[in-house]
Amino acid sequence: MSSLQPVRGTHDILSQESADRRHIVETGRNVALCYGYGEISTPIFEFTEVFKRTLGDTSDIVTKEMYTFEDRGGHEITLRPEGTAGIARAFISNGLAQNLPLRYFYQGPMFRYERPQKGRLRQFHQIGVELIGVPSPLADVETIALGAQVLRELGVLDRTVLEINTLGDTDSRNAYRAALVDYFSKHLDVLSEDSRTRLQRNPLRILDSKDKGDRALINEAPLFADYLNDVSRAFFDDVLKGLDALGLAYSHNPRLVRGLDYYCHTAFEFTTEALGAQGTVLAGGRYDGLISAMGGAVTPGIGWAAGIERLAMLVDTFPPLARAIAVIPVGDDMQETALKIAHKLRGEGFVIDMDYSGNLSKRLKRANKRHARAAILIGEEEVARDVATLRDLDTGEQNEIPLSALSKHLTPFR
Repeated sequence: MSSLQPVRGTHDILSQESADRRHIVETGRNVALCYGYGEISTPIFEFTEVFKRTLGDTSDIVTKEMYTFEDRGGHEITLRPEGTAGIARAFISNGLAQNLPLRYFYQGPMFRYERPQKGRLRQFHQIGVELIGVPSPLADVETIALGAQVLRELGVLDRTVLEINTLGDTDSRNAYRAALVDYFSKHLDVLSEDSRTRLQRNPLRILDSKDKGDRALINEAPLFADYLNDVSRAFFDDVLKGLDALGLAYSHNPRLVRGLDYYCHTAFEFTTEALGAQGTVLAGGRYDGLISAMGGAVTPGIGWAAGIERLAMLVDTFPPLARAIAVIPVGDDMQETALKIAHKLRGEGFVIDMDYSGNLSKRLKRANKRHARAAILIGEEEVARDVATLRDLDTGEQNEIPLSALSKHLTPFR
């Protein structure tokens, strides 16, 4: 037996789990379609600069978690750790600035070198949306509402809490940054090494620290709300009014920040207590400075991403796998006839299962083991009369039916 195993932090996705994930993706895609979103797919690897310039040199993702390598052409390549930066790059690369606004849904694998645990893998999967080109706070409301609708359709919204905060505009962020530098500079002796590094480059990142000593300092740190200018306050008030108008409950979390450099104004997370430490289910925010930081024109944007693995852990009931109809030849001489019948029925949209060896008893046992819904028995005598035997594998009832009318009689088992 081979000793080869999946790389740590990855796993094989087998049939039932694949179907569950497909349900989550299709739910997200269908809800996004109702909001006018098209689908986009970007490469799973990009030039490393795409992420370094957008996620920030001091971010945990860039400094600790990215899968980066040099390809045979000598280029530094990174497996994407998140989706937004690649979509912003695609916006610039494809010259889409004349087509605003743009609404995109995406899905696929992401990669981060993290300590694997329940709900957190090194190859994980996300669904997400991006709304590019709309500066209005109503865009924030719509984006959050879209996320809430996806969670509602999956049956998990009532187990989450929408936490929301504002990161203000540039002037507000600069004022708050100065206040944080002043505050944390007085506590350098107890600040973690990572946070001391962040202090001068991006002190807001200290608020994301999980270090116990840092957390104690963070609890007493200045609040962003005290440094918001009138423009930022008005923007946030309009977002909250929009959520109120839609009846979307939320909790204002003044300590909520997003871990990426390009966010401004609205930041939000749908969190749950049902998954232990991995409580964030869907999260996002506004990133008006991202595209310009990548060399494009100043272009507003907002979006969110949700982890498929975590969503799957929350969903109580998934649609069952389609139950097949087994086509079973009675005797080797009927194998070719059964193959033709199976081929025709598959072409008509039926889910058909067919074995290639064994007697009738063994084939029926395997059909039952695979939870087939019905079986069509193809015997030489019956085919000579242009009929087949249809057996309901749930009830055991069986009847002869004309071969010419197979589709009609199989409809209840579709």
